[in-house]
Amino acid sequence: MKKFTLSLLTVVLLGVGLSASAQIQKGNVLIGADLANFDLGLSGSKVFNMNISPKAAWFIQDNVALGGYANLGLVTAKDAPTTTTYGLGALGRYYTGKDVEVLKHGRFFAEANLGFGGTNTSKGGGTTNGLDFGVGPGFAYFITPSIGLETLLKYNGVTGFGNNGYQGNLHLSFGFQIYLPGQGTANKVRSDVK
Repeated sequence: MKKFTLSLLTVVLLGVGLSASAQIQKGNVLIGADLANFDLGLSGSKVFNMNISPKAAWFIQDNVALGGYANLGLVTAKDAPTTTTYGLGALGRYYTGKDVEVLKHGRFFAEANLGFGGTNTSKGGGTTNGLDFGVGPGFAYFITPSIGLETLLKYNGVTGFGNNGYQGNLHLSFGFQIYLPGQGTANKVRSDVK
């Protein structure tokens, strides 16, 4: 336990001197995933609920990233219909210009996505397949120079074909993102070290 506490304290102290601006520079790459609605149904409800959204993006300029996402969700319960959600498309992010004063290693951001997706419920439930879209604000806290923990409150909608012409919901998700330096950023760091 002492080793774990010492390791955690070391990570926190190393993180104190960091700034969030290096991670979101032009040329860097973001890779990670968000997790929402996670429920294993360990109580008497026997419900399993999970939604995972892997994503990857490239910073086309400082504070602006464009990339892609995938989405897969499943809600199932004993003696109840099963609902599956899916999506695949493009996403964009914009990070605020300055570190948050209260948390010097954090940044607010806005995320939007657009692609193809659907929500399908078994046993005669509604289905919607077509245009998948979402938008919402988030907050990224950088625990190291290249790792960010995030929370994202996002409205997700699907419109198109099926029994229901439109379905929408509001998700609060938590994510883990890795920010990798791009080739130009890595070369700049190497030249600064020489």
